[in-house]
Amino acid sequence: MALALSFANPPWQACAKPTATARSAETAPATPAPTTRSTSFAAFVETLWPEAKAAGVSRETFDAAFAGVQLDQAILERTRKQAEFERTIRDYLASAVSERQVQEGRALAARWRDALDLIEHRFGVDRHILVALWGLESNFGAGVGGKDVIASLASLAFIDFRGGLFRDELIDALVILEEGHVARAAMKGSWAGAMGQAQFLPSSFMKYATAFDGGTRKDIWTDPQDVLASIANFLKMNGWRTNLPSSFEITLPPSFSYLPAQASFAEWKSRGVSRPDGEALPSAGEALLFFPVGSRGPAFLITENFFVLKNYNTSDSYALAAGLLAERIRGARGIHASWPAVVEGLDHGQRLEAQKFLQKLGLYDDKLDGHLGPALREATRRFQARIGLVPDGFPTQLMLERLRGAPE
Repeated sequence: MALALSFANPPWQACAKPTATARSAETAPATPAPTTRSTSFAAFVETLWPEAKAAGVSRETFDAAFAGVQLDQAILERTRKQAEFERTIRDYLASAVSERQVQEGRALAARWRDALDLIEHRFGVDRHILVALWGLESNFGAGVGGKDVIASLASLAFIDFRGGLFRDELIDALVILEEGHVARAAMKGSWAGAMGQAQFLPSSFMKYATAFDGGTRKDIWTDPQDVLASIANFLKMNGWRTNLPSSFEITLPPSFSYLPAQASFAEWKSRGVSRPDGEALPSAGEALLFFPVGSRGPAFLITENFFVLKNYNTSDSYALAAGLLAERIRGARGIHASWPAVVEGLDHGQRLEAQKFLQKLGLYDDKLDGHLGPALREATRRFQARIGLVPDGFPTQLMLERLRGAPE
């Protein structure tokens, strides 16, 4: 992928890893399946036994896990209806970083201060980002999801949704039951199998779940200390850098030069970039310029830790919300700059069209998926600079019109 980025751990590679949660499940229609538990579904369940046995699952655990489990038609419908509506980032942030979320996050950070002291010391991850992710994932434990995880994963595996992913997740879920981390009836989560207050997929649980007390049972369903320690371990193992914010709002000077879009903090300072809250830029490291809705809206610098957050959830909006909520919980105020009244961005189909045009021009070399990620933003900057637009990396209707008329 030809991006003008040079972080020590390239962020586009980090974002290619499986996410912790199942919120980024693909939108492709699933294969139609029976409406009731059928012989084919029962036969499918039995095909799982050799894999489960090889993974150390006992027959007793296997049979108990699938007792009464039926194909969940509601879940199959969800696989067909995911890409219906795109919320604006402004609306998303208003909900994710609401005053209620901020106040509850502050109260919980105070309540679990002693545990967070130990977790910060052990993992080197700031407490405020841990509490923020706890809030975003499960509303601080109030919204873990009421779906039976085994039934959800079995239904998704049965229709081969996203290839073999959910079959593997199902085997891991059985191992979790075998190891006694959670009772069968309490293994609840989202429709796509994200579990507990951390909303980990089973594979992420196996890699990152941590018992705060050092024991063998890891309880991300009911124990906030295990939840926070597990989130911290996830971030640490995915490259979190201590004492580095994931993102922060900036103020640009008049006649600002938008390129290069990535620079060291010392270089940003020399180019007149400052923080509206008066805090100094970090003393070491580098960051990428980020305009969520273009240069007419709020501006941010995003760091390596922003891309670590995208291993948890691949959305830029999510990673930005996590950083903003963490700062609000710490005591900072919200975004200083105003959002533009009208944002002439592109919808999914138009972004896909833009990717195809940019690919033909040799500016884009990544998946044709309509996703506004680092690759499309960088290609957009290059094209904007070529045609004399502000190179803010945000594709607009005007840019698409110019792409349609650009010679190949």
